[in-house]
Amino acid sequence: MATYNYRAKTVTGNISAGKIDATDKNMVVSLLKNRGLYPLEISELNLLDKDLKMGSGKKIPLKDLSVFCKQFYTMADAGVTIIGSLDLLRRQTENRKLANILSKVYEDVQKGMSLSEAMKVHKSEFPTIVISMIEIGEISGNLDTVLDRLATYLEKDNKVKQKIKTSMVYPKAIGGIAIVAVIFMMIFVVPNFITMFKGMGSELPLPTRILLAISDTFKNIWFLLGASIVIPSLVIAYKKFIKTERGKYIYDKIVLGLPIVGKNMRKIIASRFSRSLSLMLKTGVPLIQALEVVGNLLDNEVVNKGMIKVKEDIKRGSGLAEPLEAVGIFPVMVTHMISIGEEAGSLDSIVEKVADFYDDELDASIGKILAMLEPLMIVAMAVVIGGIVIAMILPIFSMYQNVT
Repeated sequence: MATYNYRAKTVTGNISAGKIDATDKNMVVSLLKNRGLYPLEISELNLLDKDLKMGSGKKIPLKDLSVFCKQFYTMADAGVTIIGSLDLLRRQTENRKLANILSKVYEDVQKGMSLSEAMKVHKSEFPTIVISMIEIGEISGNLDTVLDRLATYLEKDNKVKQKIKTSMVYPKAIGGIAIVAVIFMMIFVVPNFITMFKGMGSELPLPTRILLAISDTFKNIWFLLGASIVIPSLVIAYKKFIKTERGKYIYDKIVLGLPIVGKNMRKIIASRFSRSLSLMLKTGVPLIQALEVVGNLLDNEVVNKGMIKVKEDIKRGSGLAEPLEAVGIFPVMVTHMISIGEEAGSLDSIVEKVADFYDDELDASIGKILAMLEPLMIVAMAVVIGGIVIAMILPIFSMYQNVT
């Protein structure tokens, strides 16, 4: 797949411009004609354009997108035109980045582009599901309904992400305090004992010798200089590696295999997969197309590769539950409930209930992990700092024993 820039003429004679993903130019022409557009100019997106696009910034926060969709739905439901809605939204949106993008979308729609085409120009900022669902809403003529469901989806997805972020605040704070405390003691406290230890004349205990060696290392300018070069280099190399397809796959595979983290990651995947699939199916999206969009949303290479196999099996006439179970990532309850939903003909509502269940499960799991982490991290911090203190006072006890 490659990305192509295009300029085309609509049936009314207006000029439409945008980007489209296709295997070659012939496919671009075919896709544009299916949309009622007559191609004027087609050019493949070059590497420079792609690099600039990749560096355009982070996606808009889900909370702001949820508010945007809810407000857009209210206006569309009240009969306000798309152009009129965009004009109002770009003026009242508090997020300046979103307001600037909406202004550009508003201008493109005025020039004759559809709303989804205008948003695709900024697809590095919008989640895939937002653009896909708006495009489906335009085609089906149910844009207001789609926006309402999309707002609910984004709000729930945001709540899950916020729970995860909140759960990491305490461990990060305790870990940061422990690191600062250890570095402070190594640089400022331990050296004060060195002179006294050297004047004792007897061999120091092993823990004390190890502690002094570590302290000397921390004070060594060459060590600090080397660390300041090596550590950032390793971080940059690591970030570049996990951005590659193979690196991302290895990283995701390791995370899913971790004892506690992996179990909760599977719950997160199950929740997002179920909720996204429910939204797509309720809007009338075919199952295979829905799986393609949902697979990209999960941002997990192991799941993406599994989804390719699932889609192939469905094309050969299989149901969803059996190939999904063969992927080996989703909890048993997910595939079991999907099987029931397929038999009952209510797959969309069943997977939504699965999503609600795993939202609650995730909330309970995070609570349990935090309840265990708090005492464990405090104990670990006490052991490290206590070990340093004991290593410093051991020679004093040795000296006292020698005197007595």
